[in-house]
Amino acid sequence: MKDNQPIYLPPPRPRGKISLEEALARRRSIRDFTPRPLSLSHLSQMLWATQGISEPLRQFRTAPSAGATYPLDVFVVCGQNGVENISEGVYQYNPEEHTLSRHLAGDLRRELARAALNEAFIYRAPLNIVLCVEYQRTTWRYGSRGERYVHIEVGHVGQNIYLQAVALGLNTVAVGAFRDEEVSRVLYLDKDCQPLYIMPVGWSG
Repeated sequence: MKDNQPIYLPPPRPRGKISLEEALARRRSIRDFTPRPLSLSHLSQMLWATQGISEPLRQFRTAPSAGATYPLDVFVVCGQNGVENISEGVYQYNPEEHTLSRHLAGDLRRELARAALNEAFIYRAPLNIVLCVEYQRTTWRYGSRGERYVHIEVGHVGQNIYLQAVALGLNTVAVGAFRDEEVSRVLYLDKDCQPLYIMPVGWSG
């Protein structure tokens, strides 16, 4: 199922066209998407905002993590013609290398939408970012309290996705209403990897 050939993403840009204050003021949850594809640069920037490396020397990321344990895994469910020069499929983001590796082939947006209580906008969006967690990466250090820290962290990442989308002229919405087991089955996740957030990303009409 997995393709070991990585897709190297364009380097992320450290400066945008709008201020942080403007991005905060314009942040909205948008469920209206067109089939217009994203560029590879757009995808690169969105993924860097989720878990990208912000300080290469110390491998710090764009979102804070308790004890730098980084329990989150980022998957991209890409539709047919969802991203220029990328085939439809499910990809996993590698923050250290800023690359994608194919996890599954095929357009699985409809299956993902069914697992998310049949929300049509999930399969209409060109792609969906799915944030997953391996709790033990954090709980081994902090015990059961670590679960709270994980949920705080995914909130940080979700806001990063919102603000980066605004800065790029894109739209997104945070989706927490889904059947965990079905999402795990659709994405063929390891048993220790659990989905927490689905965030469709795309252009509005």
